Amino acid sequence: MAMNHWWQWLEKQRRKRIRRRRRSHSQPFWLPERIGLMLMGFWTVLGALVTVWQGTPVQLAERQSQKWFIELRGPVAPPDDIVILAIDDQSLTASERYSNPIDPNKALVVDLLTPPFPWKRTAYAEVLERLMAAGAKSVSFDLLFDLPSGYGTEDDQPFKQALTKYSDRIVLAAVYEDTIDPQGFTTLELYKPLPELYPDSVQLGLVNFLPPEVDGNVYRLGNEYSREILQPLGLEKIPSFAKATLNVANISYPPPKGSQVFFYGTPTQNQNVFTTIPFWQVLASDIWDVHLREETFKDKIVLIGTTADEQNIGDFVPTPIQLNMPGIELHANAIATLMEGRSIAVAIPNPWLEGLFVFVLVGGTAIFLYKLPRRTAASLFWGLGMAGVWVGLAFLGYSSARLIFPIAVPAIAMTLNSFSYFTALFIGDQIEKRRFRSTLERYVAAPVVQEILKQHDDYQELLKGRKLKAAILFSDIRGFTTLSSQISPVRLVRQLNRYLNDMVEVILDAGGTVDKFIGDAVMAEFGCPVSEGEETDAMNAIRAALGMRKALHQLRKEWRQEERIPLFNGIGINYGELIAGDIGSQRRREYAVIGDAVNVASRVEGLTKKFGTDILITDSLYQVVKDEVEVVSVGEEEVRGRAGTVKLYSLIGLKGESPQLYQQVQRDLQEFLQQKEG
Repeated sequence: MAMNHWWQWLEKQRRKRIRRRRRSHSQPFWLPERIGLMLMGFWTVLGALVTVWQGTPVQLAERQSQKWFIELRGPVAPPDDIVILAIDDQSLTASERYSNPIDPNKALVVDLLTPPFPWKRTAYAEVLERLMAAGAKSVSFDLLFDLPSGYGTEDDQPFKQALTKYSDRIVLAAVYEDTIDPQGFTTLELYKPLPELYPDSVQLGLVNFLPPEVDGNVYRLGNEYSREILQPLGLEKIPSFAKATLNVANISYPPPKGSQVFFYGTPTQNQNVFTTIPFWQVLASDIWDVHLREETFKDKIVLIGTTADEQNIGDFVPTPIQLNMPGIELHANAIATLMEGRSIAVAIPNPWLEGLFVFVLVGGTAIFLYKLPRRTAASLFWGLGMAGVWVGLAFLGYSSARLIFPIAVPAIAMTLNSFSYFTALFIGDQIEKRRFRSTLERYVAAPVVQEILKQHDDYQELLKGRKLKAAILFSDIRGFTTLSSQISPVRLVRQLNRYLNDMVEVILDAGGTVDKFIGDAVMAEFGCPVSEGEETDAMNAIRAALGMRKALHQLRKEWRQEERIPLFNGIGINYGELIAGDIGSQRRREYAVIGDAVNVASRVEGLTKKFGTDILITDSLYQVVKDEVEVVSVGEEEVRGRAGTVKLYSLIGLKGESPQLYQQVQRDLQEFLQQKEG
């Protein structure tokens, strides 16, 4: 039994392969849908390759996406442990504002902050004493004291004493700068505070960050400078300013999972992200008393640095949230990032794995698009929707999990996939619609074609199998076989084409659909593929039959004058339910109708010979149009291939119209039949 199942499975697979081969052979390689699929494959592979490549355009696009994510996320409240004591524009001009007359509360401001900058180091000593007395947890100077004071060595002494007194809670800045040696080579030189100025117990903090990236902005933490620059060159490593600050403040923090700064927000003209106090306020007695009462600096990490944009003393760094961010604010963001464990990491650090991820992601969405029901607009909607969903998921990963996934490249690739596939399907639809329209217009009147295409945006639905009710007309030439043996083939074809042309014009003018030609026979439907209503469809079939009678009568007059053999036809019309759809093989298909109603119409047309009339209609049609037509009942007749009988009527014409043409055609037909029998 198991072996039988095995062989059945193998046979089933073999048949599937045969069907696939047949489909592939029957469809041209250049079908627009296939071209669209190939384009999606191209964009998918290209997206994966450029992700692995990590070229400048890719990095720029990804960084711009992250910058947009930061803006979309909005500001985040930073820890309130950090206070920036800013050497700002107010502090640079404070002594001038209070010197004339001298405000007793601002005497220290006038004395210690006298321009030009840099000020007396006694000012820093006084500020340091006051901050520590106010309960500051630590003080970090983002200022380089690598030279003796410009006010003399005696000015360094108070500052050295203060540094020595609080050495375990102080961070002084150190920096590596590019220098050019005598040979013209660029080297890195370390600048530290003046050794005579501070004891060894004072912690140094390296203020360097990696150079701006491709978009001109700084993203990564200061410790990355040591890892990527100093370590490969074997240079002296100093803790980053952020790490040194947290160390002296005795604040423990989790190891950073990523290398990028978490930017808390963009300062505005009226509000800073981090608590920022002008430097001069610490030296103004009245304002300092307010800070003491409000415990502004109690248990705080105090960062001292320049924020002024005047006198060329500013230390500005381009960042994704602020083109000119003061260096001290960048350090504040880095310190807060480490303190709260908010560092941002690349989700897939390996470029090859990242490329594979993009390939699977974009390829999966491409397969989804291909598997969708074939809808041109839907493919564009779903493609753009999936690109938008991915951007949304990447944003959630960035803002919540602080993980950087590929953003721009997958989104662009998905968008290109959707546009490419949409364009291919649209072009294919237009080609198919033109072909469909061209085909229909050969058999259906142009206004009817226009109405079909207008009512059915998805005209492919018309090609699927469906049931509907319609009037079916069959017409056949009497004695055509005998005629074909009496005249030459050229004359026969010419005369037949003239006959068929006039008959088709009448059918199309009446709103009918010419289904097919079967030799000299014509098959047409009324109400298929689009119905105008039961009674209208039935009357259109009646008018078409009467028009064919009139047109053929006129043709006979012309043929007699040309001494050609006149032609007569028989027309059978039935009304009923049928099945319509795109029917045929893989190589040849056509829109056709099948069913009992079609078979009856064909048989009724053949019965016109028996009853010696040119137009016969069934009772099912007559019941719909009986108020509009004059008929003669010819009784009931058995129809081959169908049980029971069918009641038939010979069509005279429309009510109120003269029966003269009907009578003339009947006389001519009887005469033709007698001559044929004779």
